[in-house]
Amino acid sequence: MATQARKRRNSDGRMSLGAHLVELRKRLFIAAAAIVVALVAGWFLSGFVWDVLRQPILDLEATGRETTIAYGDVTSGFDTKVQISLFIAVLLASPVWLYQIWAFLAPGLTRREKLYGVAFLGAAVPLFLGGAYAGWSVLPNIVRLMASFQPAEDAFFLTARSYLDFSIKMLLAVGVGFVMPVLLVMLNFIGVLRGTSILKSWRMAILIIILFAGIATPAADLMSMFLLAAPIVVLYFGAAGIAIWHDRRVDKRRAAEVAEYDLAASDSEDPA
Repeated sequence: MATQARKRRNSDGRMSLGAHLVELRKRLFIAAAAIVVALVAGWFLSGFVWDVLRQPILDLEATGRETTIAYGDVTSGFDTKVQISLFIAVLLASPVWLYQIWAFLAPGLTRREKLYGVAFLGAAVPLFLGGAYAGWSVLPNIVRLMASFQPAEDAFFLTARSYLDFSIKMLLAVGVGFVMPVLLVMLNFIGVLRGTSILKSWRMAILIIILFAGIATPAADLMSMFLLAAPIVVLYFGAAGIAIWHDRRVDKRRAAEVAEYDLAASDSEDPA
């Protein structure tokens, strides 16, 4: 494998455009194959996951409210099962397709950038899962709030496809929101963003976080919006603190290097 990779490189050690496309095709094929294999497991787990996702509806029904999840056409049940299976497959195969993305990009990165990338993935995955869990935690409150806008004597009628889309999009959105502070830290570590810049923008950041939480949750559900916004705000200030600490270390190291260089230059100019 290493011999083939060397053959695809030019005389200056760089891969040609055609070699990049071949490498990309190989990585995409492996990622797609992993998702297809995980799709089989997702098919058997889809029933359990669907029971978990629709639990807020069942809890609402337990309060005496008439609720119904309906399938609007003949193929709706099958489509729902396939959609859940694909969602599970993407999650289960995430180590494989994330590694394929990393393997495609890694040859063009320095050793330090590779370490930063590994640290980013190591922190991003648990934060994403934590964000998805936070979204799941507030989902019952959102369902109850939405049902409260309808007259109590009317049935709360939902189609399976629309409820599944709403649930998955919310879990994904909140999961991505939890990962954004880690992205800020990574940008700082590779020298794109200073920690002071992150901290100075805290007002704008809090406004954006509140707007994000307001979009992810109904505006009338202030408690759910707070439960989503508060952890992201804490993560944001935590990212700012880590970035400032890193900048101080870098500045001290650079100052020491400059001082050592000046000392060496003065010694070389010393006639003695």
